[in-house]
Amino acid sequence: METNLYGKSVFVAAGSKGLGRASALEFAREGANVTIASRNVEHLQQAAAEIKEVTGRDVHYVLMDVSDGEQIQNAVNAAVQHYGRLDVLITNAGGPQAGSFADMDDAAWQRAFESNLLSTIRLIRSALPFLQEAGESRIVNIASSSVKQPIDGLILSNVYRAGIQALTKTLSSEYAAAGVLINTVAPGRIATERMQELDSRRAQTEGVAVEQVQAQSLHSIPLGRFGTPEEFGKMVMFYGSFANTYVTGQSLLVDGGTIRAF
Repeated sequence: METNLYGKSVFVAAGSKGLGRASALEFAREGANVTIASRNVEHLQQAAAEIKEVTGRDVHYVLMDVSDGEQIQNAVNAAVQHYGRLDVLITNAGGPQAGSFADMDDAAWQRAFESNLLSTIRLIRSALPFLQEAGESRIVNIASSSVKQPIDGLILSNVYRAGIQALTKTLSSEYAAAGVLINTVAPGRIATERMQELDSRRAQTEGVAVEQVQAQSLHSIPLGRFGTPEEFGKMVMFYGSFANTYVTGQSLLVDGGTIRAF
C-alpha cells in the first residue's frame, strides 16, 4: 500500500509520549517530515531521538501547551517555517481529570474544555490556511471510545470527546471541496501510561488491586488483550495518509471490539 507520505509535513500535537508519540513514529516510518509538540522539552528531545533511532529520520520538535492559543499558533507556524508547508495535522491532548459529575467544579470543566475541545478547535483553525494551501491534506483528531459510548468515571472526557467528533463531522462537509479529509480515531484500552494511571485511580477508589481492575477490563474486550500504541499509531497514520482518499467525517474505534454500538 502506497501511503504517499514521503516528504509530506506532519504536525503531531502531544507527540512526545503515548498515542501521539506512537503516531509520530508511524508517520516517520513512512518517510514524512514530522513535527512533534508538547510542553516538556526533555520528553520532546527523548521522543525525537528515539524516533530517529528507529526510522533514521530527523524529527522537528516545538514547545506547546495545548491550553494556550498563542502557543498553538506559534507551534504550527514553526512547523511550516521549518518544512516549508503543512500537509497533515494530528490533534491530540492528554486526557482530562477523571471523576464523576459531583467531583467537578467550574474550574475543572473549564480546564478540560480548554485542553481537550478548544485545543482541537484552535489547532485546526491555526493549521487550515496551510492545509488548504497544500491542495490536498488530512486532519486526524485523536479522541476516545467515549465518542460512541460514555465511560464510567470519565465525565469530562465523555462530554468533550463527543464534541470533537461533532466538530469532525461538521468540518468534513465544510472543507471537502478544499481537499481536506478529516476523521477521528478513538482509542479503547491501549497500554499507555494514561491507562495505567486510570486503572490505579479506579483501584484506589474501589479498594482493590490494580490487577483486579485490569482483569475486569480484559474480560470486556473480545480480543482478550489491551491494544498497543503501535497498533493505534498505524490507524492514525492510515487515516492521515494519502492512501485514504475517500473517507472523511468518520470515527474509527481502535478498541479490540469493546464498544458494541453501531
